Amino acid sequence: MFNSCIGLNDLPDEIPMIIFKKLNSLDVLYSFQAVNQRLNKIIQDPIFTSHLTFVKWLSHHFIDLICCDMMLNRFCLQILPSIHHKSQWLDLESSSMKYVLHAADYPNLHTLGL
Repeated sequence: MFNSCIGLNDLPDEIPMIIFKKLNSLDVLYSFQAVNQRLNKIIQDPIFTSHLTFVKWLSHHFIDLICCDMMLNRFCLQILPSIHHKSQWLDLESSSMKYVLHAADYPNLHTLGL
């Protein structure tokens, strides 16, 4: 018997899609954007790009899902400019709102949650 090693790139597209659907869209975009062309294609699916939620409701208050300036900078400089035309809904937190809205034009945006 031999050992085999299967990586993410060895799986059919449907398997990473199933896995990524279980994760937060921001985490998927942040973690897999620019890893390789195949993963870029998978994560550019509207499931991950049409409704971006930068906040989470926890016990009577919202928390910002963008935990640091480095993460916010990457979203604003790399990720949002590459998916802005697919974004239809943004849920934002006040501390990152200005940066996210100035990162790109959102021609298909129809809902903004604050």
